Amino acid sequence: MPDIIQLLPDAVANQIAAGEVVQRPASAVKELIENAIDAGADKIQLILKDAGKSLIQVIDNGCGMSLTDARMCFERHATSKIRKAEDLFAIRTMGFRGEAMASIAAIAQVELKTRRHEDELGTCILIEGSEVVSQEACSANTGTSISIKNLFYNTPARRNFLKSNPVEMRHIIDEFQRVALANPQVFFTMHHDGQEVYHLPSAALKQRIVHLFGNNYNQRLVPVEEETTIINLRGFVGKPEFARKTRGEQFFFVNNRFIRDAYLNHAVLTAFQELLPDETYPLYVLFIDIDPSKIDINVHPTKTEIKYQDEKSIYAIIRSAVKRSLGKYNITPTLDFDQENSIGHLITPKPFDEIVQPSIAFNPDFNPFANEKKSEREIPFLRNTNDYQTAIPRNWDTLYEISRKEETLQHEIHAEKSIPVDEQEITKSSERQFFQVHNRFIMSQIKSGFMLISQQAAHERILYERFLQQLQNHSGVSQQSLFPQSVTLNSSDFELLRELLPDIRGLGFDIREFGKNTVVVEGIPADISNANEHELLEQLLEGFKNNLAILKLDKRDNLARSLARNAAIKTGVKLSLEEMNQLVDQLFACQMPNLALNGKPVITTFTLNELAERFEK
Repeated sequence: MPDIIQLLPDAVANQIAAGEVVQRPASAVKELIENAIDAGADKIQLILKDAGKSLIQVIDNGCGMSLTDARMCFERHATSKIRKAEDLFAIRTMGFRGEAMASIAAIAQVELKTRRHEDELGTCILIEGSEVVSQEACSANTGTSISIKNLFYNTPARRNFLKSNPVEMRHIIDEFQRVALANPQVFFTMHHDGQEVYHLPSAALKQRIVHLFGNNYNQRLVPVEEETTIINLRGFVGKPEFARKTRGEQFFFVNNRFIRDAYLNHAVLTAFQELLPDETYPLYVLFIDIDPSKIDINVHPTKTEIKYQDEKSIYAIIRSAVKRSLGKYNITPTLDFDQENSIGHLITPKPFDEIVQPSIAFNPDFNPFANEKKSEREIPFLRNTNDYQTAIPRNWDTLYEISRKEETLQHEIHAEKSIPVDEQEITKSSERQFFQVHNRFIMSQIKSGFMLISQQAAHERILYERFLQQLQNHSGVSQQSLFPQSVTLNSSDFELLRELLPDIRGLGFDIREFGKNTVVVEGIPADISNANEHELLEQLLEGFKNNLAILKLDKRDNLARSLARNAAIKTGVKLSLEEMNQLVDQLFACQMPNLALNGKPVITTFTLNELAERFEK
């Protein structure tokens, strides 16, 4: 029997490795930009076409490569970052595995132009599917320019799994933001289909955050800084009132490398304990500087997981540092009165000889049992600067007539007509008997007892089914705004909005694009009243992202669910009898009236037998 184990060709091995290293265009963008940073570049340009499917080009002004290095960089496990195994525990660079360029060259058409500062001519290399098409000298600027065309052109199955352009663009923006945050001293630009998406000059970390996420983030940031023998911690956390319901603005960097770590994330959330609403997540951009010998980053090819020697100490340092910063900048209340400096400024110190004892003036002839009426002038506390008031008001004897009346209880319930128990089944909605309990539940009598309806859950169900039908039929009615509002979003949310725009218009929104990351809202759905266009749009996108991360819903179902939750009547709103009648009628006209959007019941019934058992105990 012949031998069956064979050594795979390099091209096949590179394509297998590409499945781990390059999962989508965003992975290639991350690898190329990190290589540019390792080359010492302080100016990096990213150019994209079709969300990276047609072209990804990264241009830097780094050190460049020689002819031999330019050819060697596409070989598997060829790297300039490490020389021996011990170097794995002293890594300060972004890359070190030597797999990225070989993997990219195996699944794309790559053009590399590079030149060192001391060379007169550069090198140009063309590679397609791990095969070198040409290699020649050329005229090139100092640094390196790498163009990746037709990603996954020779692996059509992988290319078919790519999402739409807006989805892939959001992933690219996420990777770009992480690298830009980790390197605020580097000048970054990003262009997509001929339009500039980002223009980030070299700046401090706080300015870089503002440039990436918007000017309104300038007032949201609280600085964090802590130096210990184990780690050095610096960065910013967001104020609790600006926390969002979705993750996405949480950034941890270890030695300037972005990582994902649920354990350290829990440390930050613990520091925000009792300051955040339920199921919300604060913004934070935190940098951990640690000795490379105490961590292991060679855990996964994407290098986003790290193992630590002393994890518990790092957890405690992060939690205490964030908590101290929140208290230092008066984000959390304090009970230490020694720290309240504002009270001391209210007291003006005076010498003891200038302190005068207060005197008390009184009328020695005052008799409270005297029958004669005092004149207005003898009652100083009744004087007015303009006119005089009468000492005894008119009709004073009628003030106590209310005590003679029969006491009546004032309830915050609405009832037009008392209905006997025998006549509970009434067809006319206007004659139903409804009560609102604590502005939260609607109570109604039924034959077997009574039922409670959650008003918010009921309205969410009504709007959800209505919006879902409008999305299917594109029949949403728009209510035009008197003054159109311009809404500026961050780049990631703007790409998400562009993806959802046809369905959002089907709901009744009248929205058009207006420049860079800006849209103009000229109308909102007619079912929504008294809504702020900016907040409504942000909440709609926020709810969509939250549902997408947790429930993995269909796009239209997700959109209808998100808008219904934002537009529904909230708990605590007082309803009139007519509004309660209308709400109940619309609820029982739904396909699933007893099921809320979170899967819990909308209606709960209590029978007379249950009530009798409670009173008999």
